[in-house]
Amino acid sequence: MQPLSVTLGDRSYPIHIGADLLNDEKLYAQYVASRNVAVVTNRIVAPLYLERVQRAIERAGGRVVPILIEDGEQAKAWATLDQVIDAMLAARCGRDSVVVALGGGVVGDLAGFAAAVYQRGVPFLQVPTTLLAQVDSSVGGKTAINHARGKNMVGAFHQPLAVIADVAALDTLPERELRAGLAEVLKHGFILDLQFVAWLEANIGKLLARDRAALEHAVRRSCELKAQVVAADERESGLRAILNFGHTFGHAIEAGVGYGEWLHGEAVATGMVMAAELSTRAGTLRREDADRVKALVARAGLPVRGPKLPVERYFELMQVDKKSAGGKLRFILLEGLGRAALRGDLAPDLVRDSIAAAR
Repeated sequence: MQPLSVTLGDRSYPIHIGADLLNDEKLYAQYVASRNVAVVTNRIVAPLYLERVQRAIERAGGRVVPILIEDGEQAKAWATLDQVIDAMLAARCGRDSVVVALGGGVVGDLAGFAAAVYQRGVPFLQVPTTLLAQVDSSVGGKTAINHARGKNMVGAFHQPLAVIADVAALDTLPERELRAGLAEVLKHGFILDLQFVAWLEANIGKLLARDRAALEHAVRRSCELKAQVVAADERESGLRAILNFGHTFGHAIEAGVGYGEWLHGEAVATGMVMAAELSTRAGTLRREDADRVKALVARAGLPVRGPKLPVERYFELMQVDKKSAGGKLRFILLEGLGRAALRGDLAPDLVRDSIAAAR
């Protein structure tokens, strides 16, 4: 299939989507030939795909430096960042080196941030192996690690050379991870494309059954939608904020229960239900459309109720949200299915009631 393009002037890059791309040496050659290549992956993905990717890169003329990190959200930390940078320095990786992020969203965020700061910035490739990473976190150049006070609080915008999304890698994805990835697929429909919502309602069973054609369509349409938004607002100064639909609540859930207890997609799924409820209470979304959001989230096998943290604890955790301005919380609301907007004029009690309704 023809690659998509994220159009950002001299930072533009392709998104390659298809099956059996991980071992495509011709694809890698244009990015890694005659370079040191730090392949960052984790101890779950490495036994599955590291050898295959390493062989392809070496055939393409790259010298591979494999770097294995721990699995899970806890790996998005200073200590892991230091581990990656130390390994690159030990291997004498220069500024002409390339970092390859082989794994899910955690690996992509961490490896991308390492590339952004190593010797003031080196190029990197996103090679996502989870559905969530293929449809969302690998596209757009957001890289980060977590802080004890909030998720993704330390990071940089650093666009990749390319994204290589091999849907065949989803065959080995655990069921829970597949469902978590569907949360971000649903999100793109809810905020940007009513027709895609209808397609998802008709095809959610095929996606859960890992139908290859359905998955390729879902990945491609999600990347198309996100690429359009990123091209219009690379650094999230306006429009791009809508891609965080459900995330203000979701990040609070992740931090409140401890990173790793809930998968990111699970927290976002519940966050979208809370945000749809808030949209209805704020008068921007019909109740029947909020019910469609909740029903599709449930059909994807994702949670529709958040943990029973005190409502005030949710508020406390949301105060560090990056969309806040002037000390006030701002939320992404739906103005109908397929349309979203940033709002900062909501009464706190309206937010509290929305949390309580889905807690």
